[in-house]
Amino acid sequence: VQLQASGGGLVQAGGSLRLSCRAPRMITSVFWTTDVDWHRQVPGKQRELVARSPASGTPDYVDSVRGRFTISRDSSRKTVYLQMNSLKPEDTGVYYCNMNPGNRWGQGTQVTVSS
Repeated sequence: VQLQASGGGLVQAGGSLRLSCRAPRMITSVFWTTDVDWHRQVPGKQRELVARSPASGTPDYVDSVRGRFTISRDSSRKTVYLQMNSLKPEDTGVYYCNMNPGNRWGQGTQVTVSS
């Protein structure tokens, strides 16, 4: 199942972006039972889990983005979103979506926040 990530870009500090991760070929009933994460990769550092949307349960966030980022999902579109508000330069990185079970990764989308 291929994942399609999009929505990255260049934004000034304090701005907003919304990332999307689609799984157009995933069966909808499977999407309902899929955990979806957003990770961030910065050069020279390990990939970091930023937000998690479990198939059941409440979303969770790394402390550095809690209160600024919101992860949500639209099962009818088989899409998971990451709304990023009040962006900071340290949010810069390549953002990847990941779906489990199956450990499927999207291609990554670059987010650059200028100061």
